Amino acid sequence: MNAIEINNLTKSYGKSRGVVDISLNIEKGEFFGFIGPNGAGKSTTIRALLGLLSPTKGTCSVLGADCWKDKTTVLQSVGYLPSENAYYQGMRVDEILRLSAKLRGCECDKEASRLCDALQLEVHRKASELSYGNRKKLSIVCALQHNPEVLILDEPTGGLDPLMQKAFFDLLRERHESGTTIFLSSHILSEVQNHCDKTAVIRNGQIIACDRIENLKQNNVRRIHLIGEADLAGLDGVRNLVQTSDQSSFLYNGEIAALLRVLSSGNIRDLSIQEPDLEEVFMHYYE
Repeated sequence: MNAIEINNLTKSYGKSRGVVDISLNIEKGEFFGFIGPNGAGKSTTIRALLGLLSPTKGTCSVLGADCWKDKTTVLQSVGYLPSENAYYQGMRVDEILRLSAKLRGCECDKEASRLCDALQLEVHRKASELSYGNRKKLSIVCALQHNPEVLILDEPTGGLDPLMQKAFFDLLRERHESGTTIFLSSHILSEVQNHCDKTAVIRNGQIIACDRIENLKQNNVRRIHLIGEADLAGLDGVRNLVQTSDQSSFLYNGEIAALLRVLSSGNIRDLSIQEPDLEEVFMHYYE
């Protein structure tokens, strides 16, 4: 059984685009990355998964429950970390955590205390006194304290310093190893590369790639660097070309035979062909 299923989901806002005919299946226990530039449709997809908006077309479900028709059931099994947060300013951290637990009808004091210690979150401070980073820590504890089966995280590390980012991903790794399904939406490539099993790339509201990280890195794109002269004009598959007086560097996903014909007709003194890093792979998809 898949933990999350999205089938032909479309959401339109009048003349504005949300997402267009996207489909994803995320297996139980998977650490799944959802990556794209700002405005690509990541948050719209998450709001549909949480039942916060109705689809224009298509369906989505979490653990078999329809996200729109059975939103209460879905929310009971999900821990959600929004990219932005707001709290009652006069309440203390521990009061907010207890309120969050009470709304879910569960007792979370022990786990909340453990999470606050791991993230160095002071529980007796008022929300009005918290920095942006500490408000993000509070959101993390609210999302994790009830041990949900599915975690949906929207740009989760904004405001966290590097040490707290490491502590946060240590907690996620612990949950992942215990079988929790994690859906991580981010525009930070290193977060996806270092922690996710599989990822989908979204651009302009559409899924343009979905595969395991290692497979995405092993596609036909190669980084070419050459010293000398070659006429690259008209060569299909050249991307991100940077040229100086006698050097050229570019991404290439065309036919190797065509590339070799062009290079053999030029005056090449040195040549290297490398696998691109993940950032270059994703930039290739974005462009």
